Amino acid sequence: IQEMVPQDLEVIVGATRDPVFGPVVMFGLGGIFVEVLKDVSLRIVPVTRYDAEEMLNEIKASSILRGYRGMPPRDRNAIVDIIVKTSRVMSEVLEVTDIDLNPIMAFPEGRGAKIADARVLVRRVE
Repeated sequence: IQEMVPQDLEVIVGATRDPVFGPVVMFGLGGIFVEVLKDVSLRIVPVTRYDAEEMLNEIKASSILRGYRGMPPRDRNAIVDIIVKTSRVMSEVLEVTDIDLNPIMAFPEGRGAKIADARVLVRRVE
């Protein structure tokens, strides 16, 4: 039995092994932002903390992460940690082909972020 993660602002982090670019990591706000608007940012692995911060700033809805219309700013450091760790897994664990962390609940600043659902695809590497 796992802890029930409270509903909050949803973000998504994903990764795949692109046949042309190799491992890439994606970040975006969850829900309609990623599904309908395709508001995401991509980076080729390895992704540094600086790269991950840029990813947060590049999406069109980045102002929501900084706090918007009475919504508190989100814990950007926690989101950056998840992006960087996802990049690290893709560069160090060759068996992993895809990672889908969706949704991640991004809590107000200083309260972290929690992955509510995760899917990792693996293949045998010889």
